[in-house]
Order: sequence, then structure tokens, then C-alpha cells
Amino acid sequence: MEGGVFSAHKPTYLLLLLHIFLLALLPFKAISSPKTQAEALVSWKNTFAPAPPSLSSWSLTNPNNLCNWTAIVCDQSSEQVSQIDLSNFDISATLTYFNFTPFLKLTQFNLSGNYFTGPIPSELGFCTNLTYLDLSSNSLEGPIPSPIGQLRKLQYLDLSYNSLNSSIPSELGFCTNLTHLALASNFLQGKIPPSIGQLRELQYLYLHMNSLDSSIPSELGLCTSLTYLDLTSNHLEGKIPPSIGQLRYIQHLDLSNNSLNSSIPSELGLCANLTYLALASNHLEGKIPSSIGQLRELKHLDLSYNSLNSSIPSELGLCTNLTYLALASNHLEGKIPPSIGQLRELQYLDLHMISLDSSIPSELGLCTSLTYLDLTSNHLEGKIPPSIGQLRYIQHLDLSNNSLNSSIPSELGFCFGLTYLDLSRNQLSGSIPLTLGNLAHIQSLDLSNNNLNGSFPTEIAFPLLGNFYLSHNNFTYNTFVGKSDLCRDARGLSRGCNSKKNNKKVIIGVLVPVCGLSVVATTIALILMFHKKTRRVLKKIHSAQNFENFESMILQEEVKFTFGEVVKAIDDFHEKYCIGRGGFGRVYKAELLSGQVVAVKRLNMSDSNDIPAINLQSFENEIRTLTNLRHRNIIQLYGFCSRRGCIFLLYEYLERGSLGKALYGVEGVTELGWATRVKVVKGLAHALSYLHHDCSPPIVHRDVTVNNVLLESDFEARLSDFGTARLISANSSNWTHIVGSFGYMAPELALTMRVTDKCDVYSFGVVALEVMMGRHPGDLLESQLSKSSQSMKEDNAELFLKDLLDQRLEAPSNELARAVVLVMSLALACICTRPGSRPTMLYVAQKLSARSLPSLPEPFGMLTINKLMGI
Repeated sequence: MEGGVFSAHKPTYLLLLLHIFLLALLPFKAISSPKTQAEALVSWKNTFAPAPPSLSSWSLTNPNNLCNWTAIVCDQSSEQVSQIDLSNFDISATLTYFNFTPFLKLTQFNLSGNYFTGPIPSELGFCTNLTYLDLSSNSLEGPIPSPIGQLRKLQYLDLSYNSLNSSIPSELGFCTNLTHLALASNFLQGKIPPSIGQLRELQYLYLHMNSLDSSIPSELGLCTSLTYLDLTSNHLEGKIPPSIGQLRYIQHLDLSNNSLNSSIPSELGLCANLTYLALASNHLEGKIPSSIGQLRELKHLDLSYNSLNSSIPSELGLCTNLTYLALASNHLEGKIPPSIGQLRELQYLDLHMISLDSSIPSELGLCTSLTYLDLTSNHLEGKIPPSIGQLRYIQHLDLSNNSLNSSIPSELGFCFGLTYLDLSRNQLSGSIPLTLGNLAHIQSLDLSNNNLNGSFPTEIAFPLLGNFYLSHNNFTYNTFVGKSDLCRDARGLSRGCNSKKNNKKVIIGVLVPVCGLSVVATTIALILMFHKKTRRVLKKIHSAQNFENFESMILQEEVKFTFGEVVKAIDDFHEKYCIGRGGFGRVYKAELLSGQVVAVKRLNMSDSNDIPAINLQSFENEIRTLTNLRHRNIIQLYGFCSRRGCIFLLYEYLERGSLGKALYGVEGVTELGWATRVKVVKGLAHALSYLHHDCSPPIVHRDVTVNNVLLESDFEARLSDFGTARLISANSSNWTHIVGSFGYMAPELALTMRVTDKCDVYSFGVVALEVMMGRHPGDLLESQLSKSSQSMKEDNAELFLKDLLDQRLEAPSNELARAVVLVMSLALACICTRPGSRPTMLYVAQKLSARSLPSLPEPFGMLTINKLMGI
């Protein structure tokens, strides 16, 4: 019975099941129809704030015209949306309100260059036909959703220049068709997942400027199609995996600015197609492998700022396509290999501060394409080879701070393109060759601290000369007779110059011994006595009980006044001459009878019986440091003295006073315009770069504030107050007591007391922000310190740059706007809480001095602080 009934109704039952199945499919068909897609797009557009006029075609009045809407491309067969390209539409919105479900046939989705905020929805994983996804240059936050691994057809993925955090999802390894993966300039943490080795088609991998803090996975070597790999500016540590040698097609490899601490693997020599290799600013040890000579296509090699030792391998001469070679700040002893002369395409060579201790090879003259050569702060000896004159394109030549002991070769005059020449702090003797007069383009010339003699040739004129240093030589009294063009920039003019013509700002000091052989002999004797007394004085300063016995004035030779004149000029330190008070004493202004004005810093030892020993130590540090420094952006110290229970330092006087005074006074509005502020920041950057990278050993200032930056009449910045400066050794941990000014002190210094150059970088960032904001950036620093709680992201998500800048000035425009954006982006990078994430001052100075400024990623008025942190 039952069977019969079922049999009788079987067709009806099957028909019912079919209807149910078809009805179940209707929603899927409906949600992916052109109509539902049009409704989803219009609904999303209605959340834009506001919707750009260019999207006026997005309207439900013409849903049947969907394929002709702006930024929309349809699949011809289905008439469904296949591409959405809203790049650079200036849209402010989120992805949260976008319904991904109807867009199952979407192959390309591009939202780059907008103002999208919020998270990347996991629903993106529904668009399994995507081959191209670009969400870069927005302000997206949160994690990279793991469902992104469902996009198995994806070939191009760019999420860079956002504020994404958390880790890189291992599910990305499922996107095995990827050829381009860019996650750069976010806040991604943790490790590079080993699953990335599954991306065998990957050609471009950009992970730079994040906070990745593990080792480089050996599985990266499985990405055998890679041609471009950039992991710079993370916190990667450990070793460079030898498997990197499996990347036979790699052309660009940049691992710089991390904490890698192994040796350079010899397997790198297997990457025969490399044209760009940068491993700078790590902690790499050991030798430069000779296998690097196998990289015959290499054009750019930067291994600077590491701890590499042994010597420079002669095999480097086999890399005959090199145009850029930087090995600076390592421990590469020995000689410059003569094989370097084989690098006929070399344009940039930086070997400063690497402990070279031989002579300069004549073969360097064969590198006839050189435009930049820096061999400063080594132990090079012997002569400057005449072959240097073959470098006809050289513009920057720095051989300073070595032990070169020959004469200046006349062939230098054949380097017609020179704009910068520094031979200072050597043992060069003889006279200045007449051929230097051929250097018509020279702008900076430093021959100071040598044994040069004679007089300056009257035939020589330098029409473009700006910086000119000749002090501490043995020139005769008539050195500058008739040379008013040279005198006009001189500090401490010789008697051959007409002082009435020299009221402009002073730049250099010129040593003026008295004439005559007998007087020269007397001068030499006095100099010997001076150095002997200086050593004796510094020894006495170490002991407080001997301090009272020191009564003599110690001055630089170009300064012609006595301590008695100074005391008389300020009426025995009368209060009315006091122009400032600091943590280590008072400052007075002394106008001498000669017309010269000096600043005097005084510490009265009798004011208290409890003055800590750090005061004396600070003054001694300042003396020892400043008397050996010569830089246009660093204050000039004339001398020091102890008298009647006090210690004194005498400086050049700068009438504008401190940057803080100018910034918060009337000048902050009337004269400190944007161009001037950029100039001040640039000058400070160059001063710190000089201390960190051109001094041996490097010097950390430790108290960079707006009050310790002084201004010349033309607002050129001069870094002062080296009372807390510390000569640091690359091999020491430099643990010390806390010194510095609150509000400018790097957070790690307050916590760990470990002094590094990155402490100054942080302080520089604070000062740069203060100059641009017109106020101390305390709130910004506080939110940066609590970045782990996401407060910085939340606080600054809608903080526009224009609102952060000094409101007393009109907003900058055109080229000035680009310069201000560059300063602000560098300053923000400098205040990173993790020292390893901060740039070096050399990098900052170079960026600020670049001939061309980077273009703005969007209109100035729309730039947010979060966006700046990604530039």
C-alpha cells in the first residue's frame, strides 16, 4: 500500500525537490546580478565623506548602465563587474560598509592613494577570482585577514603604506600565483612566515619599514623567481641565511637598517644577476667574502656601518660595473687594494672611518668616473698620489683626519669640477700650489691643521667660495695681503686683510703668527708650550684640589685677547652682563675694546660645597670636544680658564641667541618662516651627522634641545653646550648616569642609561617637530610611547598635518610644502620608541640636502600624521 502510494506520487515528489533546489539557488543568482552590484556600489558610495563629483554616474537611476560607470569595468559575457579602480580619487571612507558578496567575478580591485580607514574585512576572501588587489597608500588599520589566503588566483597584492599591525598571516603562502607582494611601511610585527617559501612565482617582495623582529627564514631561498627583495628598516636579527644564494634571478637585495649580526654568507656570490646589494647599518661581523667578486653585474654595493673586519678583498676589483661602493664605518684594516683601479665606472666611493693604515694607491686615479671620494678618519699615511689629478669629474674629495705627510700635489688643480675639498687634520707640508687656482667651482676648502707654510698665492681667487679653513698651519704674516675676496669670509683675520671690509658673518679662522724667522721660531716654541700646558691643565682639572692652582688662559691661536680684558669688559661678571643661566652655570656677554664680542660661561665653585663632580667633568668634556671640532653648524670655542674658584669657557657670540628664544619670541612669526625653519633643521642635522659619522671616535651630544641650538644673523644653526657630550667607542657599551633635558631625552636612555647616537637622533626629532609645530610636541611623544595600546593610531587617525603645524604662519605651498612634509616625516621617524627603527643622522642630513624633494602622496591639506609616518 505504502509502496503503491509512493510510486503513484513519485513524479510529483521529484518535481517538488527540483523546485526547492532551484529556489535555493535564486539568492546566489540574485546577489551577483548587475542590479545587486549597482545597489551595493551606490550604498557604499553613500558612506563616503563626501563622495567625489567624479562618481556622479554611480546612481540607481541608471542601474542598467553599470558597465559605463566611472571606475567600473565589466565582464562582457556576464555583464557583471570585473574591475573596480578607484585609485587616487581622494575618497574618505571605510571598507566595512562595502558588500563584497555580489562581486564574485571581480578580478581587479584598486583603492590605492585614498583615505580609507578601518580594517580590511575578512569578507574580501569571497572574491576568489581576484588577480590584482591594491589597497596601498591609505590609513587602513588592524590585521591582514587570514581569509586572504583564499585568493588562490591572486598575482598582485599591495597593502603598503598603511597602518596595518599584528603579524603577516601564514595563509599568504596559499596564494601561490603571487608575483608581486608589497606590505611595506606598516606596523607589522613578529616573523616573516616560513610559508612564504611556497610562493615560487614571486618576483617582487617589499616588507621594508615595518617592525618585523625575528630572523630571516631560510625558506625565502625557495622563492627562486625573486628579482627584488627589500627588508630594510625592520628589527630583523640573526644571520643572513645561506639559502639566499638560491635566488639566482635576484637583482635587488636590500637588508639594511636591521640588527643582523652574523657574517656575510659566501653564497651571495651565487646571485650572479645582482645589480644592487645593500646590507648597511646592521651588526654584521667577519670578513667581506671574496666570492663577492663573482657579482659581475653589481652596480651598487653598500656594506657601511657594520662591524666587518679583516681587509678589503682585492676581488672587489672584478665588479667592474660598480658605480657606488660604500664600506664606511667598519674595521677593515690594511690597504685600499690597487685592484680598485679596475672600477672605471665607479662614481661614489666612501671608505671613511674603517681603520685603513697604508698609503693611498696611485691606481685610484684610474677610477676616472669618480664624483665622490671620502677617505676621512683613517690612518692613511704617505703622500697624496699625483694620479688623483686624473679624476676630472670629482666634485667631493675628503682626505681629512689621516696621517698624510707629503705636500699638496699640483695635479689637484686638474680636478676642475671640485666643489668640496677637505685635506685638514693631516701632516701636509710645503706651500699651496698655484694650480689650485684652477678650481673655479670650489665652494668649501679646508686645509687647516697641517704644516703648510709660505703665503697664499696672490694669483688664486675662488669666486664661489663659501667655507674656507686655513687655521693651524705655518703661513707667514702676509698670507692674505691683497686678497680681500678671501678675507671677506674670514674669522680672525690676518693683518694682511682690511678689517673694515669684514663686517659680514664670519665663517673660518685664520692662524696669524708674527712675521720673521725669529718670531716664527718663537711662535713654534710658544705652541709647544701651549700644548704642554694644555695637557697639564687637563690633568689638573681631574682633581678638584688642584683646580685653584690653574690661573692661565688657554686660547686658540687666532684669538687675540686676554682673560683680563674679558673680566674688565663685563665689570668683573656684573649681573647686568648676564644673558643666560643653564644647568652648568651662567653666560655673560663681553664686548671687548677691539670690537670683538664673546660669550663667557662661568661656573662658580665656591657657590656650594656640594657641586657634583659631573660639573667639572662636563666642562672638561666641552673643552676637549669643542677645541677639536670644525664645522659650520657647531659653535666655536675660543678657550678656557680657571680663576678665583671659578672655571670659564669662552665662545663666539651669536647675537640672535638660542633657537628657543627665536621660536617663542617675535621672530617666530616675523622672521622664522617655513624656509628658515627648514634651514635651521637642516643645519642641526648636518652638525649631528658630523659628530656621529665624521668624528673618530664618534661623539654623542646627549642634550640636543632648542635652547642648545644658537642662530647666526642669517639663521644658520650652530649646535652648542657640549657639557654633557660623550666620546663614545664603537666597542663600548657606554652605560652611564642619566644626562639630558626632560622632554628631549630618548626613552631608552631614561630606562637603560645606555648612550648611543640614536639618543641624539630622538632628540633631533623632538627639536625638528618643535620647530615646525611652534610648540613642544609633548602630546605626540606621549602617544608614540603608548603606541602598543594603539592610542597613537586612534589619537592621530584624523590629525591633519596642517593643523599640527605652527598656526602663527600661513600653511606652506608648492616647494615649501614638500620641504615641510619631508622634515616632518623624518622627524616622526626619528622619535620611534625603538632605537633600531630610527634613521641615522647621516641619512637624515642626506635626505634634507637632496637636490630634489619627494612629491606629496596627496594634496598638502589632506595629509594626516599617520600618512606622514608611511612616507
